[in-house]
Amino acid sequence: MELHDLYPFPEERKTRKRVGRGSGSGLGCTAGKGNKGQNARSGGGVRPGFEGGQMPLQRRLPKRGFKNHPFRNRYSVVNLAALVAHFEGAAEIRLEDIYARGLAANGSPVKILGNGELSAPLSVEAHTFSASAAAKIGAAGGTARALEEKTERKPGFNKFKTAPAKAKG
Repeated sequence: MELHDLYPFPEERKTRKRVGRGSGSGLGCTAGKGNKGQNARSGGGVRPGFEGGQMPLQRRLPKRGFKNHPFRNRYSVVNLAALVAHFEGAAEIRLEDIYARGLAANGSPVKILGNGELSAPLSVEAHTFSASAAAKIGAAGGTARALEEKTERKPGFNKFKTAPAKAKG
Protein backbone atom coordinates (compact mmCIF):
# COMPACT_ATOMS: atom_id res chain seq x y z
CA MET A 1 0.00 0.00 0.00
CA GLU A 2 1.29 3.46 -0.93
CA LEU A 3 0.33 6.91 0.32
CA HIS A 4 -1.61 7.66 -2.85
CA ASP A 5 -3.75 4.56 -2.26
CA LEU A 6 -5.12 5.91 1.03
CA TYR A 7 -8.44 7.69 1.04
CA PRO A 8 -11.04 8.56 3.69
CA PHE A 9 -14.25 6.61 4.05
CA PRO A 10 -17.18 8.25 2.21
CA GLU A 11 -18.93 9.15 5.49
CA GLU A 12 -15.79 11.02 6.65
CA ARG A 13 -15.78 13.37 3.67
CA LYS A 14 -17.52 16.68 4.22
CA THR A 15 -19.52 17.92 1.26
CA ARG A 16 -18.88 21.48 0.17
CA LYS A 17 -21.46 24.20 0.74
CA ARG A 18 -23.45 24.82 -2.49
CA VAL A 19 -25.30 28.10 -2.13
CA GLY A 20 -28.12 29.27 -4.36
CA ARG A 21 -29.21 25.77 -5.43
CA GLY A 22 -32.89 25.83 -4.48
CA SER A 23 -34.91 26.26 -1.32
CA GLY A 24 -34.52 22.60 -0.35
CA SER A 25 -30.78 23.01 0.19
CA GLY A 26 -31.26 25.45 3.05
CA LEU A 27 -29.11 28.03 1.29
CA GLY A 28 -31.32 28.78 -1.69
CA CYS A 29 -33.32 31.92 -2.45
CA THR A 30 -30.99 34.65 -1.14
CA ALA A 31 -28.01 32.25 -0.84
CA GLY A 32 -27.36 33.11 2.80
CA LYS A 33 -26.89 36.82 2.10
CA GLY A 34 -30.17 38.09 3.52
CA ASN A 35 -32.57 40.45 1.77
CA LYS A 36 -31.28 43.37 -0.29
CA GLY A 37 -28.58 45.74 0.84
CA GLN A 38 -24.98 46.34 -0.12
CA ASN A 39 -23.73 42.96 1.06
CA ALA A 40 -26.42 41.09 -0.89
CA ARG A 41 -25.30 42.52 -4.23
CA SER A 42 -22.83 40.96 -6.61
CA GLY A 43 -19.42 42.43 -5.82
CA GLY A 44 -20.93 44.16 -2.80
CA GLY A 45 -19.44 44.72 0.59
CA VAL A 46 -17.15 47.31 2.10
CA ARG A 47 -13.37 47.55 2.17
CA PRO A 48 -11.44 46.48 5.28
CA GLY A 49 -11.40 49.22 7.91
CA PHE A 50 -14.61 50.87 6.67
CA GLU A 51 -16.81 51.88 9.60
CA GLY A 52 -20.00 52.92 7.88
CA GLY A 53 -18.99 56.51 7.28
CA GLN A 54 -17.67 57.03 10.81
CA MET A 55 -14.10 58.39 10.92
CA PRO A 56 -11.94 55.26 10.61
CA LEU A 57 -9.66 54.19 13.45
CA GLN A 58 -6.46 54.75 11.46
CA ARG A 59 -7.51 58.37 10.95
CA ARG A 60 -8.71 58.91 14.53
CA LEU A 61 -5.43 57.90 16.14
CA PRO A 62 -2.67 60.52 16.45
CA LYS A 63 0.36 60.19 14.21
CA ARG A 64 3.61 60.91 16.03
CA GLY A 65 7.29 60.43 15.47
CA PHE A 66 9.47 59.71 12.48
CA LYS A 67 9.00 56.68 10.26
CA ASN A 68 12.34 55.55 8.88
CA HIS A 69 11.18 52.48 6.94
CA PRO A 70 11.24 54.12 3.49
CA PHE A 71 14.86 55.19 4.00
CA ARG A 72 16.47 52.32 5.88
CA ASN A 73 19.23 50.19 4.37
CA ARG A 74 18.21 46.56 3.93
CA TYR A 75 21.25 44.31 3.96
CA SER A 76 21.50 40.66 3.00
CA VAL A 77 23.32 39.19 5.98
CA VAL A 78 25.90 36.41 5.62
CA ASN A 79 27.59 34.75 8.60
CA LEU A 80 31.25 33.73 8.71
CA ALA A 81 30.14 30.10 9.18
CA ALA A 82 28.31 30.24 5.81
CA LEU A 83 31.37 31.72 4.11
CA VAL A 84 33.62 28.97 5.48
CA ALA A 85 31.12 26.28 4.43
CA HIS A 86 30.59 27.59 0.88
CA PHE A 87 34.17 28.72 0.12
CA GLU A 88 36.22 25.92 1.64
CA GLY A 89 39.92 26.41 0.93
CA ALA A 90 39.46 29.80 -0.74
CA ALA A 91 41.85 32.61 0.22
CA GLU A 92 39.80 35.46 -1.26
CA ILE A 93 36.05 35.97 -1.43
CA ARG A 94 34.74 38.75 -3.66
CA LEU A 95 31.24 40.19 -3.68
CA GLU A 96 30.47 38.59 -7.06
CA ASP A 97 31.32 35.17 -5.57
CA ILE A 98 28.83 35.68 -2.74
CA TYR A 99 26.11 36.56 -5.27
CA ALA A 100 27.06 33.61 -7.51
CA ARG A 101 26.73 31.08 -4.67
CA GLY A 102 23.30 32.44 -3.75
CA LEU A 103 24.28 33.53 -0.23
CA ALA A 104 22.79 36.99 -0.81
CA ALA A 105 20.13 38.44 -3.09
CA ASN A 106 21.74 39.56 -6.32
CA GLY A 107 22.52 43.28 -6.26
CA SER A 108 21.53 43.87 -2.63
CA PRO A 109 24.10 45.26 -0.18
CA VAL A 110 25.84 42.53 1.83
CA LYS A 111 26.74 42.64 5.53
CA ILE A 112 29.05 40.02 7.03
CA LEU A 113 28.20 38.93 10.59
CA GLY A 114 30.55 37.24 13.05
CA ASN A 115 28.70 33.98 13.72
CA GLY A 116 31.27 31.24 13.10
CA GLU A 117 35.01 30.65 13.40
CA LEU A 118 37.91 31.12 10.97
CA SER A 119 40.98 28.87 11.01
CA ALA A 120 42.78 30.17 7.89
CA PRO A 121 43.42 33.74 6.70
CA LEU A 122 40.61 34.96 4.49
CA SER A 123 40.24 38.12 2.43
CA VAL A 124 36.57 39.12 2.25
CA GLU A 125 34.94 41.89 0.22
CA ALA A 126 31.45 43.11 1.20
CA HIS A 127 29.55 46.33 1.69
CA THR A 128 29.91 46.36 5.47
CA PHE A 129 31.04 44.16 8.38
CA SER A 130 29.93 43.79 11.96
CA ALA A 131 32.59 44.59 14.57
CA SER A 132 32.88 40.93 15.62
CA ALA A 133 33.22 39.72 12.02
CA ALA A 134 35.98 42.26 11.25
CA ALA A 135 37.79 41.29 14.48
CA LYS A 136 37.62 37.54 13.71
CA ILE A 137 38.82 38.02 10.12
CA GLY A 138 41.68 40.24 11.33
CA ALA A 139 42.64 37.79 14.11
CA ALA A 140 42.88 34.96 11.57
CA GLY A 141 45.30 37.03 9.48
CA GLY A 142 42.86 38.03 6.75
CA THR A 143 41.47 41.35 5.56
CA ALA A 144 37.92 42.69 5.61
CA ARG A 145 37.43 45.21 2.80
CA ALA A 146 34.28 47.34 3.14
CA LEU A 147 32.94 48.74 -0.15
CA GLU A 148 31.00 51.65 1.28
CA GLU A 149 32.19 54.31 3.63
CA LYS A 150 30.09 55.10 6.68
CA THR A 151 28.85 58.67 6.40
CA GLU A 152 28.36 60.52 9.64
CA ARG A 153 25.85 63.30 9.95
CA LYS A 154 26.96 66.63 11.26
CA PRO A 155 25.77 67.30 14.81
CA GLY A 156 22.56 69.28 14.86
CA PHE A 157 21.84 68.62 11.17
CA ASN A 158 18.20 69.20 10.30
CA LYS A 159 17.19 69.88 6.72
CA PHE A 160 13.81 71.21 7.87
CA LYS A 161 15.24 73.81 10.25
CA THR A 162 14.51 77.33 9.11
CA ALA A 163 16.89 80.28 9.34
CA PRO A 164 16.16 82.81 12.09
CA ALA A 165 13.95 85.68 10.97
CA LYS A 166 15.71 88.98 10.36
CA ALA A 167 14.76 91.81 12.68
CA LYS A 168 12.96 94.69 10.99
CA GLY A 169 13.78 98.21 11.88
